[in-house]
Amino acid sequence: MKYLKRIQYNSPIILTYTLICLITLGLGFITKDYTTNLLFCVYRSSLSYPLFYIRIFGHIFGHVNFEHFFNNFLIILIIGPMLEEKYGSKNMFILIMITALITGICQIIISKDALLGASGIAFMLIVLTSFVNIEEGKIPLTTIIVVLMYLGKEIYYGVVLKDNVSQFTHIIGGLCGIFLGIVLNKFFDKK
Repeated sequence: MKYLKRIQYNSPIILTYTLICLITLGLGFITKDYTTNLLFCVYRSSLSYPLFYIRIFGHIFGHVNFEHFFNNFLIILIIGPMLEEKYGSKNMFILIMITALITGICQIIISKDALLGASGIAFMLIVLTSFVNIEEGKIPLTTIIVVLMYLGKEIYYGVVLKDNVSQFTHIIGGLCGIFLGIVLNKFFDKK
């Protein structure tokens, strides 16, 4: 029991997000994806339907299966705590919600398909990580390489592959990472 006292909940937003997604995955399994389709998957529906607004944000909590969950959260749990430590828990929550809103709206506008998963958040965090050590007025070569590699790969896959992976969401998440990285670094450089 004394060893449990040493465990620190070091990244409250990232860890809570992970737990919510794991619970959501379990709930989807128990309900044979009823709850996932109802609350944790974004798709076109009437603006007068109240669940439409929940799904705009809720899609980042839903996952198709454990492999889908694992692939997203392996990335999120590796880089998210570092970003949360640098930018703070409140800002991390805001970044995740902004990315959820933008990816949800873009998905509804551009695609007739449903979208779920944390990949947009993962790509936002990947790109945002490359902004951590930016000095004012300078762009590190690593930032350019990360953006070109991740976004370039997704653009290529989006054109060449016809699979169930939403490269579009990865691209939007990456673009959110670029924009939010620029905004955050201007704010944090002034401190």
